[in-house]
Amino acid sequence: MKNLPRDPKLVWEGLLDGNRRFAEGAPLHPNQSVSRREELKLGQSPRAAVLTCGDSRVPVELLFDVGLGDIFTVRTAGEVVDSAVLASLEFAVAGLGVEVMVVLGHESCGAVRATAEVVLEGADVPVGHQRTLVEQIAPSILESKTKGGHTAADFERAHAQAVVAKIMQISPVIAEAVKNGTTAVVAARYRLADGLVETVSTEGI
Repeated sequence: MKNLPRDPKLVWEGLLDGNRRFAEGAPLHPNQSVSRREELKLGQSPRAAVLTCGDSRVPVELLFDVGLGDIFTVRTAGEVVDSAVLASLEFAVAGLGVEVMVVLGHESCGAVRATAEVVLEGADVPVGHQRTLVEQIAPSILESKTKGGHTAADFERAHAQAVVAKIMQISPVIAEAVKNGTTAVVAARYRLADGLVETVSTEGI
């Protein structure tokens, strides 16, 4: 991926190509050599940033079949966004010049499922700081319902899109990069069942 011309569309297509290799069981495992590790001692220049869930079943570098220095990854349960997450993503865009920022939801997301149970079934709100997850994800569930969504997959896709919309609204840095065409923002969902990443929506591609 490091040899691609600077173009957000090509970078996203490159990530999807890597994901297809992963899903088909034919990964190339690029950029994982000792020489690559030595090269990165001088600095990093990833082409993409990914905000995804902390779920252990969503190993970003593996499922996109990339290697060391290729992706700037930020992980939180349910892809929720706080000031530290936003600062990290802005650093990736403004400081590292990533061409694609991906908000990657996934199949069987526990945070989305738990929120749906609270919002739609009246389950108890999780204790402690976990309630923050419910508070941030609940609007995505409710909006999806108003548009006819009713399955877990519907809610997961809607939440990825909602996180993108939130980032674009509250981060002038990222919104300006998208407006200028230097960075694209993608909402996507990883399917555990077949290993594929589906594109939900794009901004700037």
